[in-house]
Amino acid sequence: MGSDVHYAEEAPTRQVEVDGFWIDERPVTNRDFAAFVEATGWVTIAERPADPADYPGADPAMLAPSSLLFTPSAGPVPLNDIRAWWRYTPGADWRHPYGPDSSLEGLDDHPVVHVAWADVEAFAQWRQAELPTEAEWEFAARGGLDGKVYAWGDAFEPGGRPMAKTWQGKFPFENLDKTGWPRTSPVGSYPPNGYGLLDMIGNTWEWTSDWWSTHSTEPVKGCCATSRSQAALEASYDPNQPDIRIPRKVLKGGSHLCAPSYCRRYRPAARHAQPVDTSTSHVGFRCIVRP
Repeated sequence: MGSDVHYAEEAPTRQVEVDGFWIDERPVTNRDFAAFVEATGWVTIAERPADPADYPGADPAMLAPSSLLFTPSAGPVPLNDIRAWWRYTPGADWRHPYGPDSSLEGLDDHPVVHVAWADVEAFAQWRQAELPTEAEWEFAARGGLDGKVYAWGDAFEPGGRPMAKTWQGKFPFENLDKTGWPRTSPVGSYPPNGYGLLDMIGNTWEWTSDWWSTHSTEPVKGCCATSRSQAALEASYDPNQPDIRIPRKVLKGGSHLCAPSYCRRYRPAARHAQPVDTSTSHVGFRCIVRP
């Protein structure tokens, strides 16, 4: 697992062992998620108003049912401030992936997005499945190619052929994608990896069950599994937002917004922290079953 030559949070490269498991061939699609909602009546986090107690001092307008929506900038912008292309958008949710005036028409086979941790956990329980750990996810994504940079080898676009749905052009304003899908694409639009798995890289980031940590920090200790789990949860809080006590999970796989000029996280080793309460237009998931 990991990488010593890309982003610091991926290091160090290390040996990890996982038990056998079955993993979904593809991400959960809008069609799949619609069946879950129809069967259970589930209302996603993005469709609910936020609890003011969780966000001290927040503008009440920001507590309306909302989700983070990628909005291309009009031209070049500094790449160290994500507010230039992310908008907290009322009415954006899994049914309205591009904003309140959008719909799922033509998107049945695209990965579902705007799903927070509670949403994906509820879906998995309905499916009698679970979410993969970070190690399980990365093992599956590598497709048997141990030590390679990408899920398909060491070349990003072998022979000039795109192998995953990533950003084409100058991020975040110039989208040169020629597939007809400027955001997500139908699952299976790109070649499977060595295990026959689709869209492990690109298209959407995917939730894993692990609490966020960096491998350079002290390991979480405790007298029992429950105390260690609670300590790991608390250790995942964002130190840059001490007043917001929202734990974070590990995302894997990169998305259609990953670009060579900005976010080279279209690799199995790449990882990203995601608050459990937050849904966005570029995060989805898939499930696993353990023996």
